[in-house]
Amino acid sequence: MARRCELSGKAVLSGNLVSHSNHKTRTRFMPNLCNVTLISDALKRSVRLRIAAAALRSVEHRGGLDAFLLKASDSDLSTNARQLKREIQKKALEAPAA
Repeated sequence: MARRCELSGKAVLSGNLVSHSNHKTRTRFMPNLCNVTLISDALKRSVRLRIAAAALRSVEHRGGLDAFLLKASDSDLSTNARQLKREIQKKALEAPAA
């Protein structure tokens, strides 16, 4: 399983831990990933995603999963999230006509 947020694209970074004596040790900085279940209003079902805690805050701030996905760029999203975004866009186009 990749250590990458499905919504924001945040991934593992590498760098140095630097001591007081300027001794450098290589390290990996991991994203704070959480397994969450978010509810899509347009699809009327829940979706399980592995996202960063910061992305979860962004989803809440933007007003839910649907609003976040519609505004997000496809390059940041995982394949699963891109497919979810397409489903939500289809439902959004169908809703005003019905």
